Amino acid sequence: MPTAAAPIISSVQKLVLYETRARYFLVGSNNAETKYRVLKIDRTEPKDLVIIDDRHVYTQQEVRELLGRLDLGNRTKMGQKGSSGLFRAVSAFGVVGFVRFLEGYYIVLITKRRKMADIGGHAIYKVEDTNMIYIPNDSVRVTHPDEARYLRIFQNVDLSSNFYFSFNSVLSYSYDLSHSLQYNLTVLRMPLEMLKSEMTQNRQESFDIFEDEGLITQGGSGVFGICSEPYMKYVWNGELLDIIKSTVHRDWLLYIIHGFCGQSKLLIYGRPVYVTLIARRSSKFAGTRFLKRGANCEGDVANEVETEQILCDASVMSFTAGSYSSYVQVRGSVPLYWSQDISTMMPKPPITLDQADPFAHVAALHFDQMFQRFGSPIIILNLVKEREKRKHERILSEELVAAVTYLNQFLPPEHTIVYIPWDMAKYTKSKLCNVLDRLNVIAESVVKKTGFFVNRPDSYCSILRPDEKWNELGGCVIPTGRLQTGILRTNCVDCLDRTNTAQFMVGKCALAYQLYSLGLIDKPNLQFDTDAVRLFEELYEDHGDTLSLQYGGSQLVHRVKTYRKIAPWTQHSKDIMQTLSRYYSNAFSDADRQDSINLFLGVFHPTEGKPHLWELPTDFYLHHKNTMRLLPTRRSYTYWWTPEVIKHLPLPYDEVICAVNLKKLIVKKFHKYEEEIDIHNEFFRPYELSSFDDTFCLAMTSSARDFMPKTVGIDPSPFTVRKPDETGKSVLGNKSNREEAVLQRKTAASAPPPPSEEAVSSSSEDDSGTDREEEGSVSQRSTPVKMTDAGDSAKVTENVVQPMKELYGINLSDGLSEEDFSIYSRFVQLGQSQHKQDKNSQQPCSRCSDGVIKLTPISAFSQDNIYEVQPPRVDRKSTEIFQAHIQASQGIMQPLGKEDSSMYREYIRNRYL
Repeated sequence: MPTAAAPIISSVQKLVLYETRARYFLVGSNNAETKYRVLKIDRTEPKDLVIIDDRHVYTQQEVRELLGRLDLGNRTKMGQKGSSGLFRAVSAFGVVGFVRFLEGYYIVLITKRRKMADIGGHAIYKVEDTNMIYIPNDSVRVTHPDEARYLRIFQNVDLSSNFYFSFNSVLSYSYDLSHSLQYNLTVLRMPLEMLKSEMTQNRQESFDIFEDEGLITQGGSGVFGICSEPYMKYVWNGELLDIIKSTVHRDWLLYIIHGFCGQSKLLIYGRPVYVTLIARRSSKFAGTRFLKRGANCEGDVANEVETEQILCDASVMSFTAGSYSSYVQVRGSVPLYWSQDISTMMPKPPITLDQADPFAHVAALHFDQMFQRFGSPIIILNLVKEREKRKHERILSEELVAAVTYLNQFLPPEHTIVYIPWDMAKYTKSKLCNVLDRLNVIAESVVKKTGFFVNRPDSYCSILRPDEKWNELGGCVIPTGRLQTGILRTNCVDCLDRTNTAQFMVGKCALAYQLYSLGLIDKPNLQFDTDAVRLFEELYEDHGDTLSLQYGGSQLVHRVKTYRKIAPWTQHSKDIMQTLSRYYSNAFSDADRQDSINLFLGVFHPTEGKPHLWELPTDFYLHHKNTMRLLPTRRSYTYWWTPEVIKHLPLPYDEVICAVNLKKLIVKKFHKYEEEIDIHNEFFRPYELSSFDDTFCLAMTSSARDFMPKTVGIDPSPFTVRKPDETGKSVLGNKSNREEAVLQRKTAASAPPPPSEEAVSSSSEDDSGTDREEEGSVSQRSTPVKMTDAGDSAKVTENVVQPMKELYGINLSDGLSEEDFSIYSRFVQLGQSQHKQDKNSQQPCSRCSDGVIKLTPISAFSQDNIYEVQPPRVDRKSTEIFQAHIQASQGIMQPLGKEDSSMYREYIRNRYL
């Protein structure tokens, strides 16, 4: 009987596109190249997409024979080797999707990727480069004059800029990026009875060759494999894959998210702890700063981003045996019908309420979605200005207060929406108020209400000597740990600068509780100017810069140092440049970017006989679809929530075990050695030759290497408060210098490995180096990965010859004191007395030997030294194993056990059958 559950790993992780005049053949395989699938794409249809998936799993030999037959069958003359009928077009790592404008379809392939994070052995990749290939043959192509313009608009969405995926996220995946860690681990810990019933409903999908042989039931080594549907709100290529979703096997579907992903290593006395930050940008009502404000008619708000911080002990890789913790918070525009007119070319266009909503209908839809995904309580931290000479931001505050007050009167008292208004800009101008101290108080109250997720029960020391704040912590306590119930929703006007600082302070408070829950600190409190907080602050600044570039067109203007009032004078000039860059982007390039987003997400579909995208005066009707049709039946203005959702609060309805959620799961039964669930094989890849220089865990940002001071006598704890002149930044140099040194080192050390002779691609020409995977390389500001030589190179450049006192703590030119010399002499005598003297050597005089102390060991260890070692005793079992090994070399074999037979049969099946 199966006794465990594991995420399913996709069998399509490498792709090769082969081309003939009539068809494209997309060959996909797993990393070990033991299982293959083939997709056939017709090229004779000018406007329709015809795809054939036989859903057969091929071996390497079968694929070789298939490609050989295709090559022979498509040559112009039988037996003529000079004109091959099948040639290799491109290598890739995944299919982004298929898109059509006014002519035929294009296929978009990921040709280059970079590893950005590692969560429980599951790699998260960033899209580095893509290739867009036109499918129909030139002989059947029907040209259109506007096709090239649509193609340029579509390609304005830079897929190499902060798009992420995991093999394979979503329907067939190793880690689902569209869901939180809490959801992913909750699914894996479902009761076995639920998994059995769900597997029975999908019996056709769960067929396993070993079931007929009885190996699973007899050996009891079966494992449930689980995969779930994606949360489509955070998937950006869903529209591009809709056309093939019902046609091809789910392993071909690779969903990507847009936002940010960064990971750093916190080294606590040699114990590695990974801090990961993931931001998921919503694909609903997406757009640029001034062109997308407020909410649409379905309750989706502009600039909605879900930020999750994950803490894991990297000493143990498994999700079931390891220690993992996470905390989630959200940012998003004020859920009202409002906008700003940018035609006046003002730095701050006036805020306009476009539509009266006295019953807060759009806010009700928005908060109902949040109840379903996050549970209760929902806490709103509103940072917009409240006191202004001329009403500007205050308009939003007044309307939001009215909407929340109206909605709360119908909710149960224990699940009402918590509203926290705080004029952050006003407190920043005050000399008597510390902004971050006030934010820290708010953060403490928020985390105590929502709690956080951790997959292990409270440690014995926290139960025996609990901290006062730990007893007041909210959330849901379960036998296997804690669940976060509820969410913090932070907003200002743009949801950029002020919001990012507030989220950092809440994340810093939650990080302290996460470290305390894993037994890494004795109190749930973290101080500024420690290595841990500086590492975490850099992650959040990279996170804020990336989201600001995506929505506002520039990096952050006000950072954490700005609100701490410790930013250098040069920062003011940088802030001015960022402000000008943001203004220029909003005024001149936002309209083109908005058109590209609308086309990429499928909000606008080009159609013959209808206005083109660039001819539309506004995209309002594209995002508010109810304005162009009859109004749908609205839900009650008093019972504005979904009944099933409110029934299970404070737990999020998406994580409740019920019939609706079970239908979103696909459960299969595997042998425990199957590659689809073997995360050890997926992570370590024993079939590949690797180098420590390219190992991701050694290349990522480390608190010990990049933040800890390099002087002697410094406390190595990352939780020790450092003085500004003690920080590792002063030794390593600034960030740009370190990144430049990293890039130079990577360029010199990242020579691609030689291609395998056993690979299927050996029958054709190799692709260029741009198709190869780069897992240890370094990106720009959004990538926290740095190689180990960066800090050393900067240090040597600054000071080639350093004083001996600074390096070793002593000055060797000074003579030893009498006390030190006496201690050293005693040490030498003790060492001489413990070693056997040579027979030919001169015997020491009795006067010298009388002063030597004879030490008698009291332990059970042997008295080994550099001259002789006593042979260890070998137990009986080890002796039998060695004898069996000797006999095997002589042809005398021992009988195999059942488990060894099962493992060998599995190896033969994967390798040759």
